[in-house]
Amino acid sequence: MSRKNIALLAGGFTGEYDVSVGSAKNIAANLDAEQFNVYTIFITRDSWFYESDKGNITIDKNDFSLTIDTQKIKFDFAFITVHGSPGEDGKLQGYFDMLGIPYNTCDATTSAITMNKAYTKAIVHGIHGLNTARSMQLFSNGMHDASTVAATLKFPLFIKPNNGGSSVGMSKVYNGAGLAAAFENAFKEDDQVLVEEFIKGREFSIGIVRLQGKIKVLPATEIISSKDFFDYEAKYTPGVSEEITPADLSAEQNEKITEIVTEVYLRLNCRGMVRVDFILLENTGEFYFIEINTTPGQSANSLIPQQVRAAGMNLKDFYGDLIRR
Repeated sequence: MSRKNIALLAGGFTGEYDVSVGSAKNIAANLDAEQFNVYTIFITRDSWFYESDKGNITIDKNDFSLTIDTQKIKFDFAFITVHGSPGEDGKLQGYFDMLGIPYNTCDATTSAITMNKAYTKAIVHGIHGLNTARSMQLFSNGMHDASTVAATLKFPLFIKPNNGGSSVGMSKVYNGAGLAAAFENAFKEDDQVLVEEFIKGREFSIGIVRLQGKIKVLPATEIISSKDFFDYEAKYTPGVSEEITPADLSAEQNEKITEIVTEVYLRLNCRGMVRVDFILLENTGEFYFIEINTTPGQSANSLIPQQVRAAGMNLKDFYGDLIRR
């Protein structure tokens, strides 16, 4: 059996470049070398390239090929692990669709929609057992009057870029005086901003994947942050957050969560692996949807690898099945 040529795409246009590179390293280390020739392709605004012993080799974007020592390498599969743009927002997906190269993530439409937190919430609204925080969507070219926001929603509020990943540009605000600075912070990252009421409760993240045609929900992770909320620092600084996998949930809670996130996966027409972040409301345990990540982090300590191991699965088989599906 001949080995497949796999393009493992890392990097991207956002502050998550290094996080993406870490994800790619872990995936490369866990792809079966007997089945796959893996080429890590770095994506930057200036160029797409492969790091070889002889220096960087630029990808020919006309057919997404690589020429090494006069040998032209074409790819059987693109494994996208670019967080944020252009790997999570549908741009790379649309490009590969046009070239007819299969890939591991959701399609271009789903990727684009799920990058927009407000649109995603509108689609999942109405799923049985799923709640969403009350919110307002603001646009940089429109009015974002602090007094209107303060009169419409209850403090404390989360202000976050609508299309951002990794909690960059996100603030928690306790009164009207903090709104202007929070808007400015979020609008630096995006021209759309989401203002949401704070939901107090336990925070969780759960992976959902379609392998060999079957949807599998992975064990949930509970995130206990020593910070006020799970921001970029809490996510990527060792020791700031505690992650418990599998989470301490009853069989009944796990069953209910599995039903809800499976319906989210189906309603958004997801493919491959995604991760849903949610909160169980204090005292009631009601499920509140926060967001969905369609290219979740894959470094050795990331949530999905933790959950794969907790499910008794092997990462090598898991990543291989995403390609073979």
